[in-house]
Amino acid sequence: MDMEYQIDIIFAQTWVDTRLRYNSSSSMRILTLNSNMVGLIWLPDTIFRNSKNADSHWITTPNQLLRIWNNGKILYTLRMTINAECQLQLHNFPMDEHSCPLVFSSYGYPRDEIVYKWRRNSVETSDQKYWRLYQFDFMGLRNTTDVLTTTAGDYVLMTVYFDLSRRMGYFTIQTYIPCILTVVLSWVSFWIKSDATPARTALGITTVLTMTTLSTVARNSLPRVSYVTAMDLFVTVCFLFVFAAMIEYAMLNYYAYIIRRAPVKTQRMAYSSFNMGRTPRPVMPMGNSLFWHDYDDNCMDECLDGKDCKSFFCCYEECKEGGWKKGRIHVNIRELDSYSRVFFPTSFLLFNIVYWVSYLYL
Repeated sequence: MDMEYQIDIIFAQTWVDTRLRYNSSSSMRILTLNSNMVGLIWLPDTIFRNSKNADSHWITTPNQLLRIWNNGKILYTLRMTINAECQLQLHNFPMDEHSCPLVFSSYGYPRDEIVYKWRRNSVETSDQKYWRLYQFDFMGLRNTTDVLTTTAGDYVLMTVYFDLSRRMGYFTIQTYIPCILTVVLSWVSFWIKSDATPARTALGITTVLTMTTLSTVARNSLPRVSYVTAMDLFVTVCFLFVFAAMIEYAMLNYYAYIIRRAPVKTQRMAYSSFNMGRTPRPVMPMGNSLFWHDYDDNCMDECLDGKDCKSFFCCYEECKEGGWKKGRIHVNIRELDSYSRVFFPTSFLLFNIVYWVSYLYL
């Protein structure tokens, strides 16, 4: 995307040159001359200040019109195609709106020698039945007059603004809908059994690579700007959701592996006359965890030996009881998929609500 636009205009200028007055009858008040006469009279040295290049139309003859009234009034029109610069602010892309200017003034005559003025209804567009902008909606135009101060003098600056609003249809189909569907597809892994490692890993890698491709394609249609656009934000958040879904299974698989390999611990015996005859308490396996028949304060030290129970979250069944639990939360690692089935869709829905309301209505 180049920050420029192309426009085909008929540029008309009117001024009075008293040297060209003539006496005529009522039938010869206006002289219509061909383009060969243009070089024989004085013309304003008008330039388009923000144009990159401009071309006059010469087929089949030069597209110029010259009329002279008997009082010295001159009308000069020229058909041109102009490529003009338009600095786009793409923070809200693709929900952005722009005002693209077309600026012209005199090149060498300052304000005290030549003054430009707009005539009433002097800026008009052709019927929109005959032209169409495919990425933008044309919202209208407006014209202003300013003074440009330079070291060579003050110049009258005339500007026409074309107000445009971008259409979102193309980007919705090409970027937004695929990103949303890819995020939803990554949630399918939460309903796949945790021991189906090949299936869940393949699904996670596929969705991450898909989001990477979508992000690259989305950036190819934009100029290389240094700030974050609205589309960049959406694609990045979608990528984080997909990546988090893959990390969720990595955590689930890792902690499940640790629990399966947890060694069987026996209670330490205190050497005293009160427990010389006691035998270690029996341990009963249940699933992938080990449970003691009885818990007391001494046994809790044994159960939590070597485990990280100082953190806010504890992922071990033995941590469900005991004084350490005060002010902490117990998370069952086996239920991580169940938590994710609720957390991921809810947070993604909230993000979409905030995103679309912020960019479309605020």
